[in-house]
Amino acid sequence: MVPNPPGSGYDITARVLASVLDSDGIARGVEVFNLPGAGGVVGLRRLGYERGNGLLVMLMGLGLVGAEIATNAEVTLADTTAIARLVQEPSIVVVRRDSPYGSLDELIEAWRADPAAVPAGGGSSIGGPDHLAIMLLAEAAGLPPARVAYRRHDGGGDLLAAVLGREVAFAMSGLSEYADQIASGQLRALAVTSEETVSQVAAPTVRSAGLDVVFNNWRGLVGPPGLSAADAAGLRAMVSTLDASAPWAAARARFGWTAAHLSGDAFASFIAEESGRVAGVLHRLGLDQG
Repeated sequence: MVPNPPGSGYDITARVLASVLDSDGIARGVEVFNLPGAGGVVGLRRLGYERGNGLLVMLMGLGLVGAEIATNAEVTLADTTAIARLVQEPSIVVVRRDSPYGSLDELIEAWRADPAAVPAGGGSSIGGPDHLAIMLLAEAAGLPPARVAYRRHDGGGDLLAAVLGREVAFAMSGLSEYADQIASGQLRALAVTSEETVSQVAAPTVRSAGLDVVFNNWRGLVGPPGLSAADAAGLRAMVSTLDASAPWAAARARFGWTAAHLSGDAFASFIAEESGRVAGVLHRLGLDQG
């Protein structure tokens, strides 16, 4: 299950994952379906109804951590069965090809001068990776996050339409979501939030532009509550086999994902830590809903 629309980072990851599992003979006949809504919370609620179903997993990540916090979700990630973290990836700052901003410096200068005239787009809800990346960029630029005109879209497909339709001046999203549009010339990448430059796009790091922002999104798999020990162990073993496979390594290289395998209880602890971290960042920036 993908709790976001087709074309989103979750969707891309899930479909590549299913393809590799099948082609490498790790798991045959894996089906992917989308159940979007509320930044992933609709899918999370559905997962809660599937108690004990060892044949269903949900692709999730940092965005769902933020959505859960923002919506006070009735079913939480703490209720699910943690399977494994899969990958992480940096965010990219993108503009349409005819944007007046030729560099991150030019964009930041205009953003500081008139934040309302430079709306920023993201494909995640409050507390999700795109929102957090934009707000951390604003903080580093000396722009109060409360002044940022953040336009939230439901996944990468909606966000791409907003960028191309001039609804936003720039967007931040996961590297893998817009690599093809950058390669085709529809979009231009102004910067990446990784420690070092990446091979997938010819863009400098945000830090090299003098803004102290290094940011990575991550994605993983969780199962329904109440999985049997045998089902949970089998799913975790499947991901361990996937992580060691050559086709999955090739997919990571293609999409700019970094291996970040973390299994079982260690992944559950990581999710809990991320929830606390996101809540803390939102509070520090004055963006929490409480």
